[in-house]
Amino acid sequence: MASGPHRLCGLMETIASPLLWTIFSVFVVGMLALDLGVFNRKAHVVRFREALTWSVVWVSLSMVFNAWIYQQYGREKALEFLTGYVIEKALSVDNIFVFVILFAAFAVPKIYQHRVLFWGVIGAILMRALFIGLGAALVARFHWVMYAFGAILIVTGVRLLFTGDAEPHPERNPIYRLGRRLVPAVPEYHGKKFFIKLDGRWFATPLFLVLLAIEATDVVFAVDSIPAIFAISDDPFIVYTSNIFAILGLRAMYFLLARVIDKFHLLKYGLAVVLLFVGVKMVIAEWFKIPIGISLAVIGGVLVISVVASILWPKPVESAALEDTRDEPSGSPDHRAASPR
Repeated sequence: MASGPHRLCGLMETIASPLLWTIFSVFVVGMLALDLGVFNRKAHVVRFREALTWSVVWVSLSMVFNAWIYQQYGREKALEFLTGYVIEKALSVDNIFVFVILFAAFAVPKIYQHRVLFWGVIGAILMRALFIGLGAALVARFHWVMYAFGAILIVTGVRLLFTGDAEPHPERNPIYRLGRRLVPAVPEYHGKKFFIKLDGRWFATPLFLVLLAIEATDVVFAVDSIPAIFAISDDPFIVYTSNIFAILGLRAMYFLLARVIDKFHLLKYGLAVVLLFVGVKMVIAEWFKIPIGISLAVIGGVLVISVVASILWPKPVESAALEDTRDEPSGSPDHRAASPR
């Protein structure tokens, strides 16, 4: 990433033409339509094999796109995309922790979890597009924003280091709490519906409240992830596409890892180190530029070490209550939902 105020004058440079932006947007919409309209038209429980297949599909598509970036624009841009993608994939682990807690707290039937995550992903894509657009405009106009982004990452990394084992509480998110006050809701599930009409009035179902909580917590995650990507690349197209490819594979990643995610208990500390590294990289970029290849090696190395360490040194006591909750039968689509803590 070029340093100094001169690179921030006017609009940020990008490799993408308006046509390329349009083609990528059509691709994303087409894949989402194929997902919901063809492969998941009927609600069903997503099994391990299906989740593994979709995970391979999304990662493969991402790597094909990365290879195209390399062919068209060279090694530097390809490494920027790959590093951004790895960071976003790693930060997605936090999303999965929250999904597990939310689905358990609301007793979401497994048959409808994919539906909630699908619409959650659409909301996340729109939100990331907005955040990236605003971030790019700010970075292009105000040089000090890069230091602010770096400070956010450093503070987040330090906080995560000291609260790595703390259980997140998405129900405390102010956006979610405001939504619950403004939207009247019923306590029971009504199939796959987000809203139902009773006595001439519309009410939200617990399925919508879960979706609202997911979208609210994604705002928090975006505050961490968007600055992290801008530390790697100042090209809005690279920032956006690496972010979106990681988000598109998030649902499959959840169904693949939900039952074992708590085994990687040291991964959050690895994520904290990654955020600290990226934050420092952003703050010192004007005086010392860390090569993108070294950044990728450091980030990948830290994540691998934290995963391997989690396997070699497992938690001494497993949370039996959480395991029992995850292994419960999905139950009837119309059963009463549990209230989040």
